[in-house]
Amino acid sequence: MDTVVTLHTRVAAPAEALAALRAEALVLLELPFNDLLFRAHTVHRANFDPNRVQRSTLLSIKTGGCPEDCGYCPQAARYHTGVENEALLSLDEVRTAAQAAKSAGATRFCMGAAWRGPRARDLAPVLEMVREVKALGLEACCTLGMLREGQAEALREAGLDYYNHNLDTAPEHYGAIVTTRDYQDRLDTLERVRAAGVKVCCGGIVGMGETRAERAGLLAQLASLEPQPESVPINELVRVEGTPLADAPALEWTEFVRTIAAARILMPASMVRLSAGRTAMSEAQQALCFFAGANSIFYGEKLLTTGNPEVARDDALFAALGIASA
Repeated sequence: MDTVVTLHTRVAAPAEALAALRAEALVLLELPFNDLLFRAHTVHRANFDPNRVQRSTLLSIKTGGCPEDCGYCPQAARYHTGVENEALLSLDEVRTAAQAAKSAGATRFCMGAAWRGPRARDLAPVLEMVREVKALGLEACCTLGMLREGQAEALREAGLDYYNHNLDTAPEHYGAIVTTRDYQDRLDTLERVRAAGVKVCCGGIVGMGETRAERAGLLAQLASLEPQPESVPINELVRVEGTPLADAPALEWTEFVRTIAAARILMPASMVRLSAGRTAMSEAQQALCFFAGANSIFYGEKLLTTGNPEVARDDALFAALGIASA
């Protein structure tokens, strides 16, 4: 497979190469369901232990008041969703949450802040949080919005392992979802993260009214990153009253599983994370996602501001499937 993006030099993907990758992704998504899952599981088993799933916990360290207009997000200040603008959590609060996450079996602790991007005065306390998380023996991940020059380096020096910055959707659908930043803004932040030597966590959201071809476009963009993201979260839209996407039509469950399977085939060495939307998924659907190549989950009671399956429910599902923590 051709490499089609070199983030370090900010070179746009050659149109013909990206088109070929998109076509490949669409062919995968259109395979008969059983054929697609068989191919995906074969790739998964060749690269990972199929019976191990990594558990991460996500904590909102700064909730609400975001100036962006992402149509799916209840934290945008312009929408009336009941999410209040809260202050940054204290170091003690983050330490306590990280300790609880570790005790519950998480190996990675992710911290999210509802910012367009951190200012210098915002970043300083986050660096202390990263150091505390690392001192507990957990991997540390942050999602703080767009990064300026030097900020990724500061996070790396504090010990950050992963930085999350999703592409959300295909470029041609992006303008229907977000207008306060463009696709290149997202690629620029990913470039800074890579250049600083921090691992990339980058995925998207499905079920936002996109077509199957546009889901293929998202997967092609993710697979074209060089190197490919170490972690690829695949989220299903959680429809929140008050956001522009509150009435988006529900995605067929088979389409979500197909997206997981195609992601595994196109990004064979990446951790594919079953992320937002799990609350509404049956255990059977989740089991199919694990079979298709998902080998990471968010673990705990909440994903930023939306619900997540409880720890006991996940433990019971893992036991029933014979899955151990990675």
